[in-house]
Amino acid sequence: MPNEKKYDKILDALHQLLEERTIQNISVSDIAKKAEMGKGSIYYYFPSKDAILDALIERNYEEPLKTAKNLASQTEISPFTRMAMILQACRSSSAAFLNHSSTASSAGTSAQDTAFLHQKYMNHLIAELKPSLTEIINQGIAAGDIHFEYPAALAEIVLIVLAVKLNNTFLSATAEDSEDTIRGLVALLEKGTDIPRGTLNYLSSTTDT
Repeated sequence: MPNEKKYDKILDALHQLLEERTIQNISVSDIAKKAEMGKGSIYYYFPSKDAILDALIERNYEEPLKTAKNLASQTEISPFTRMAMILQACRSSSAAFLNHSSTASSAGTSAQDTAFLHQKYMNHLIAELKPSLTEIINQGIAAGDIHFEYPAALAEIVLIVLAVKLNNTFLSATAEDSEDTIRGLVALLEKGTDIPRGTLNYLSSTTDT
């Protein structure tokens, strides 16, 4: 049975190495040395360096994502409130990621590495949050509060826009530009799902700092 402490020690080792050097210059041997264990022990837990990186990203942002997943079952709460809470979880997770990326960049992480980490992070964020957001939208449709034929597509579109804007990596923009985009997204959501104008205004507040 895998040892949880050793598993976390491996992730901690990669985390520390990412603050010291580029991804390309980190090997499984480096991770093993940093974790103070044999290289064979690393492969017992992970098949590759990429798998360790994926697990590290998942662990670092586990709490806000877990919160979002739990919301899908809380049907006593308005679907709009739960949507706002999921978007807030997305924002919190993004803020944590960007804070770590900023620290890593100041330690010498290349722009290419930062972009690579952002892409992995966004893929994880969207994949993890999409089922929860889709379920909430479906519940809103069943209750007659939301009118839309493609709930999964809607969830994905919302998350992609948020992930790109909140990370501000691929399309650099000012805070004001990002807020305008989110307000536009809210307006489209209201119009496209036949929700009264202003119902989702508080969703845009999830971008406030």
